Amino acid sequence: MKISRRLNSIPMSGIRKMFDLATPDSINLGLGEPDLAPPKAAIDGMCEAAHNGLNKYGPTAGIMPLRDAIAKHYSKYAPIDGQNVMVTPSGSSALLEITQTLIDPGDEVLVPSPGFVIYGPHAELAEGKAVYYKLTNKEFQPDIDDIQSKITDKTTMIVINNPCNPTGGTLDKESFKTLCDIAEDKDITILSDEVYDSFVYEGEHISFLSQLDKAIVVGGFSKMMAVTGWRLGFLMANDDVMEDLIKMQYHVCASPNMPAMYGVLNALPTIDDYLVKARETFRKRRDLIVKRINEIDGMEIIPPKGAFYAFPSFDYDISSNDFAMELIKNGLICTPGSAFGPFGEGHLRFSYAADESKIDKGMDILASTAKKISKQ
Repeated sequence: MKISRRLNSIPMSGIRKMFDLATPDSINLGLGEPDLAPPKAAIDGMCEAAHNGLNKYGPTAGIMPLRDAIAKHYSKYAPIDGQNVMVTPSGSSALLEITQTLIDPGDEVLVPSPGFVIYGPHAELAEGKAVYYKLTNKEFQPDIDDIQSKITDKTTMIVINNPCNPTGGTLDKESFKTLCDIAEDKDITILSDEVYDSFVYEGEHISFLSQLDKAIVVGGFSKMMAVTGWRLGFLMANDDVMEDLIKMQYHVCASPNMPAMYGVLNALPTIDDYLVKARETFRKRRDLIVKRINEIDGMEIIPPKGAFYAFPSFDYDISSNDFAMELIKNGLICTPGSAFGPFGEGHLRFSYAADESKIDKGMDILASTAKKISKQ
């Protein structure tokens, strides 16, 4: 069978590639999958919905009570109505639906690097062009000078990830204001991926929800409620584009997962208490992995302020891909920085969504492997 040119042009995810190469007994610090138990209210709500026969198709944009509940939860960032929320089958599909809705062939999409692996491919699948912009060293803010130098009359979208996967960086107020000004001046849409907004350890999350006249915000429940297998996310947009986004979702899936929507709906009113404990757990793990990495000669990391990823730099004569392969041979799964775009080289990504014992064992492997590499 003939495979489409669009798909053939897209490489397999570097994250999945590393996972597939590893042995079953490897220490897995490669996938961003929380090991916490989901909120009991979410499980109870989903099971009750399924037992009560709520297993049929639902509204394409999601059930209205959940759309309203999401709007209420996120009104802490800006006033929002349930009509401006669409429930999606994962945050990833929300990102795909947005690019398919807004990008025409030849449009240019500014994509962060290091940045999550699907942003560029999603632009290309919409027959647009991904143009990668840099993040600043150390703090991983969007490099405004680099962004401005790459804007052309074909630029229609800037992708922002805050907090950021893979760096753990969080957007500061100055960067936020400048990006809003650029979007306004150049008539560019901001696609803001905020799926890690629940996991900010220093400072406050800065959301583009106050800018829906020029931004679309994506969120998700996979990380928030530790239900990655439920595949449920959402997006928030203004009235001008919502109907078109709903139309696109209809052609992706008739409707989101019905029992899962009721599970999330049941858990949202008390989710803040759950998240306080989850953040404390991840903060301790972050402090542990940062301490262990900074004890290794030739490696360095500033504590990430959000998400649950460590993205240290290394100063060895080896590529990030080869470094990651050596770690896999020694029983540790991570992701090479090069998997996150052209400016990710010289780094590795580790997820600290695993427990402390796995982090310690993984860092033992990293330390011994790095010592060998540094002597070569």
